[in-house]
Amino acid sequence: MTRPYTPTQLYIDGRWVDATGGALFPVHDPATEEVLAQVSDAAADDGTRALDAAVRAQGDWGRTTVRERADILRRAYEMTLARIDEFATLMTLEMGKPFAESRAEVVYGAEFLRWFSELAPQVAGRYLPAPVGSNRILTVKRPVGPALLITPWNFPLAMATRKIGPAVAAGCTMVLKPAELTPLTALLFTQVMGEAGLPAGVLNVIPTTRPGEVTGPMIKDRRLRKLSFTGSTPVGKLLIAQSADTVLRVSMELGGNAPFLVFADADLDAAVAGAVVAKMRNGGESCVAANRFIVHRSVADEFAARLAAALGAIEMGPGLRDGVGLGALIDDRAVAKVTRLVDAAVADGATVLTGGTAPERPGFFYPPTVLGQVPAGSGILREEIFGPVAPIVTFDTDAEAIALANDTDFGLVAYVFTRDINRALSLGERIEAGMIGVNTGLVSNPAAPFGGIKQSGLGREGSVEGIEEYLETVYMGIHLTDPDAE
Repeated sequence: MTRPYTPTQLYIDGRWVDATGGALFPVHDPATEEVLAQVSDAAADDGTRALDAAVRAQGDWGRTTVRERADILRRAYEMTLARIDEFATLMTLEMGKPFAESRAEVVYGAEFLRWFSELAPQVAGRYLPAPVGSNRILTVKRPVGPALLITPWNFPLAMATRKIGPAVAAGCTMVLKPAELTPLTALLFTQVMGEAGLPAGVLNVIPTTRPGEVTGPMIKDRRLRKLSFTGSTPVGKLLIAQSADTVLRVSMELGGNAPFLVFADADLDAAVAGAVVAKMRNGGESCVAANRFIVHRSVADEFAARLAAALGAIEMGPGLRDGVGLGALIDDRAVAKVTRLVDAAVADGATVLTGGTAPERPGFFYPPTVLGQVPAGSGILREEIFGPVAPIVTFDTDAEAIALANDTDFGLVAYVFTRDINRALSLGERIEAGMIGVNTGLVSNPAAPFGGIKQSGLGREGSVEGIEEYLETVYMGIHLTDPDAE
């Protein structure tokens, strides 16, 4: 299939421009290892130019009516869906996921634009009497200001719209740094935003292979008011430390190590179906992918056999080929990591029920894999796998299941399968995660707050909480004199 046309330059102050010095970097198809395009490689000066443009545009943009912002987002939503196959093809080529999943991401990503277009006019302050005295309390909302948005490679459209949508709705200008592995989808979406009527300077996009060199000076610049990052916990920690000098407002959506709990009373058909979704969406390359399958001993063998059969039936291959359910991983480092974790688990005593060996190249593939009898201390239970591997451990009591689920520094999402509503609600209060899926393997929804606790991050995206990340609350205390007083 022919690659859709997409811009390959930087986008600064409403214009497509070359990077300083004219540097380029290649974007590869992970299924074939072929070069798809050469993209402008931003330097530090380009980051400064982009921030300059965002700062210049902030005053006028922050004063636009919420209806104008909402209309732009609504037009962008409709235009994105109108080009769904174009976006999906491009996404599959540069990221590797199957075409059907890419189309699903376009629908999901576009929904953030519609959600925040509808939420923008609903932003409101408060007016109420102070409990003591004659003052009145008036609060108003205003945009935080210029924001730096850093997105990952695994959901190249949805992670951009999840940040751009609320920033536009709130009245913030932006500098977007997409992941160097998958910049093409973000650049195509940038073109759509311009065609939807977004003024020059409001959104600036700077792909780069030198992220620290480019974003470091921006983070230190006191004119920047907001940093939103989705990516690994180690990088997130570094960015938080860098942001301390200017007390920059930050949102961090970081790594996960999601437990998937299956209790003795669970509907195993539903549990297996949920496991396939929670594990195999995006080929396991997702921060909300189920990472540890914690299964009651009485149903562990049956669950493992069913899951192995379901995953073993998934066809692996290039994402644009008909019938493919698992595409390529993002690069050779991803395959090497998954291989290392599986081999170490097997050396620890785990049993391979399906998969377990990477095929010969070209292409960065690893088959759907289920590991049974994984020892509790195995390293595969402590690292985020980011691949199509399901390690299974067993438990005997609810208390043991909770202890296993919470035995991690991360707390993004957890999945629970049980028919007992009392158990489910109790687990919801005791499992350390920002999101919990009960009898479902899919929790992400633009209308729901997305985010974690512990080392999985700070803040929330989506829902009503998502726009608050881009708004400041200003309080005015107003003294009223009693008009009847003499």
